[in-house]
Amino acid sequence: MSKHKKPHKKLKLSLSHTIRKVFTENSDSTLNHKQVCSFINVREGAIRKLVYSVLEDLAKSGFLKKNGYSAYTLNNNEHLYEGYIQLTARKAGFVIIDDPDINDIFVAPQDLGQAIGGDLVKVRVTKKGRKRLEGEVVEVVNRERSQFVGTIQLHEKYAFLVPDNPRVGINLFIPKEKLNGAKDNDKAIGKITVWPKTAQNPYGEILEVLGNNGGNDTEMISILINQGLDYKFPPEVLSEAEKIHLELDKQEVKSRRDFRDVTTLTIDPVDAKDFDDAISFQKLENGHYEIGVHIADVSHYVQPGSPMDVEALKRSNSVYLVDRVVPMLPEQLSNLVCSLRPNEDKFSFSSVFEVDENGKLYNQWFGKTVIHSNRRFTYEEAQEIIEGKEGDFQSEILILDKIAKILRKSRLKKGAMNIESEEVRFKLDEEGFPIDVVIKTSKDAHKLVEEFMLLANKKVATFINTSKKGKNIIPFVYRCHDKPNPEKIDLFNTFIRKFGYDIDITNPHEISKNINALLADIRYKNEFSLIQTMAIRSMAKATYETDNIGHYGLSFEHYTHFTSPIRRYADLVVHRIVQEELTNKKHKYGNDLNDICKRISRMERKAVEAERESTKYFQTLFMVDKIGETFEGTVSGVAEFGIFVRLDENKCEGMIPMNDIPGDRFFFDAEKFVVIGSKTKKEYNFGDKVKVKVFEVSTKKRQINLDLVID
Repeated sequence: MSKHKKPHKKLKLSLSHTIRKVFTENSDSTLNHKQVCSFINVREGAIRKLVYSVLEDLAKSGFLKKNGYSAYTLNNNEHLYEGYIQLTARKAGFVIIDDPDINDIFVAPQDLGQAIGGDLVKVRVTKKGRKRLEGEVVEVVNRERSQFVGTIQLHEKYAFLVPDNPRVGINLFIPKEKLNGAKDNDKAIGKITVWPKTAQNPYGEILEVLGNNGGNDTEMISILINQGLDYKFPPEVLSEAEKIHLELDKQEVKSRRDFRDVTTLTIDPVDAKDFDDAISFQKLENGHYEIGVHIADVSHYVQPGSPMDVEALKRSNSVYLVDRVVPMLPEQLSNLVCSLRPNEDKFSFSSVFEVDENGKLYNQWFGKTVIHSNRRFTYEEAQEIIEGKEGDFQSEILILDKIAKILRKSRLKKGAMNIESEEVRFKLDEEGFPIDVVIKTSKDAHKLVEEFMLLANKKVATFINTSKKGKNIIPFVYRCHDKPNPEKIDLFNTFIRKFGYDIDITNPHEISKNINALLADIRYKNEFSLIQTMAIRSMAKATYETDNIGHYGLSFEHYTHFTSPIRRYADLVVHRIVQEELTNKKHKYGNDLNDICKRISRMERKAVEAERESTKYFQTLFMVDKIGETFEGTVSGVAEFGIFVRLDENKCEGMIPMNDIPGDRFFFDAEKFVVIGSKTKKEYNFGDKVKVKVFEVSTKKRQINLDLVID
């Protein structure tokens, strides 16, 4: 019986898919059991019985409507859900629904239709299980991307472009006349031209041949395009940008508050070119300080609906890969016109605060300004002054640092998360090859800038939220962060118990304070970085919303993004809305703002994925000549397929496949969240110290495979 169980189940699934397709393509028809069997050419008695069973199941699930005893029709009243589809490596899909009450809908590979990862689709629920809904794609509403980077597989009369990203889910069929000179095994950029209903694969053409020698440029282009991110600006966008001059309009200068005689500084990374923000400082006659947070006035140059604006929304943000920046705006704006470079007059949009030496706020002002940055500091230069070295604008930096620390202390006291950022950076040689790994940590200079940017973002959001015209709520873009999911927090607590720690998670409002206390206690212990990473993963993801729910991680009731319009479209929209409110103009954004929020949140996730893959690529590039070398490491993850280990020396992460762990047959215990030996009961936990040897490195797969070394 067991021999026939799986084939029987597979046949039933196949029949279910085929029958659903029959009714979908004949949506107005009423068909009985006999007609359905005829449609799908089934004559064998046993299979005809199975067809009847499938019809009954589809009727019970609501996909079909049963008329009388033996006739069925498509249930057109059944609700269709709309959402973005994400594909797994196994080519199955999950449709992400914008409804907190609806979990992601699972779509089997055979039910994807012509959907590609990232598409906006309509999905019909075909099965309502206890744990999840299952469905099939009935329509592709919007194709998120049509271009892909992949490898050419050349045949006698045609070719296929096999995308580098396996989650795309399809290969492009390329007629020989559309190869554009591409040869077998070449890397190339292809574009979908048409996808006939009867075809299994879309037809396409080759837009650009990248060659067959790999290299950083090819790999970075591949990462960008396969995430649906553009790396070139359209000609009309570049043309519009080039018409904008560096010189300021004299009449416009007269209409703005002039800060050019006020001490103004920028503090940025050493390799930064797009200076979004500057901070001005002056002491007032009453003994208070006036601190200005000045932001590049991109909205002055980028008009709604212009080619640059359309392209900026399409991109939604700049993308920061290891060896390059893919800007949201052309370099004429991002690095020249709008960048708040030292010793140049610049237009800005400012938040100006009157505070005392204890950080108490007395007055605030928002508006358009003109500034002149006196000095550009790198974070390292500012940090040296904070730590006691003499230098330019020493007193100003020290007072700003003192006030920033007071603001930070107050924020943490109210329950804000205290996360110490730890960033992996690569030192590259002249050819762009990584020669060293550097861990960048957040120091006082970073926190100084961060606190004043947070203050500006918070106060702008509060101003809009409380500045209501009549009873109408002003449509606005809030940066929201929801309370943590109880299940994820419970999993985090289970995780830290492996290290002998525990926190009280009964009160959602106290969780962040309890995590802060834990992180403070273990700040200098080996497991700190790992536990902090897991704490971040247990939190909800921040998103852009028109419905303000506050920001849990910062413990702010009102919060937005105002301080980086060169690299984030959200900030550009916020500038426009704030200026409309300040000048009593009618607000132009309405219902479209919700769609904008959804798009920029989605594109932000794509940028993060591209940045992560870029880091993984350079990690493999860094490790490729270290095959056979032995390293000390820390277990950073466990899963059904193996153990992840982060190397202590360079923070690169690799994996030991489950079947390659020596000494026993190991398996993953999902309840205990541990890898354990069947006979020896030997366990591998998060945070365990291990010795590993680099066995294999694949830059193409972005993978480092390790062997466990047993002394």
